[in-house]
Amino acid sequence: MNLSHGSRRGVFLDRDGTVIAEKHYLGDPAGVSILPGATAGLRRLRDLGYRLVILTNQSGVGRGYFRQEDVDAVHARLGALLADEGVRLDGIYFCPHRPEDHCACRKPNPGLVHSACRDLDLDCNSSIMIGDKASDIELGRRCGMRTVLVATGHEATETCRADVVVGNLEEAAAWIAGEAAGVLTTHDHPASQAAPAEAPALAPAASRSRLP
Repeated sequence: MNLSHGSRRGVFLDRDGTVIAEKHYLGDPAGVSILPGATAGLRRLRDLGYRLVILTNQSGVGRGYFRQEDVDAVHARLGALLADEGVRLDGIYFCPHRPEDHCACRKPNPGLVHSACRDLDLDCNSSIMIGDKASDIELGRRCGMRTVLVATGHEATETCRADVVVGNLEEAAAWIAGEAAGVLTTHDHPASQAAPAEAPALAPAASRSRLP
């Protein structure tokens, strides 16, 4: 599947440590806590014309710690909290599998991106990946996107090979706004010129949470 012919720009976002506070196997909606700067950053990205899509690995489902319905409830809570602040997400996609399942959708594999691009008509070459982990940055690079590492989670180091490292989502949005003035595309940036990756043939499909 070619991911470079959609008509819309997207910002793909990790969930835990990027938009909400990191919690160990979060399966309870009461545990959702939006990180400082996240709401302002998301609102600015929306104002810039980007579709907002969360991509998250949720192996707690595959490990039996909680159900897919629990993940959906967490995402409903997240969507409601953001909506209260005037922010609407276009999609939340999650991988329910364990690493040993060798699926196509667990980041950094591109299955979640493939699903979102197909559903939302997104163009990877004009889209951006934001996350706090090396797997988020690797996913973005595999799919030919610009990448932003935020320091609100696990791995805010240059070793992730992100295009930029910032403090939080608000700073990420400010960087994107500045770059957009120069027509932000991966074609102008040698570090991100990898061709959009093809999904492995074997894996089960990713899951998508319905938003309020």
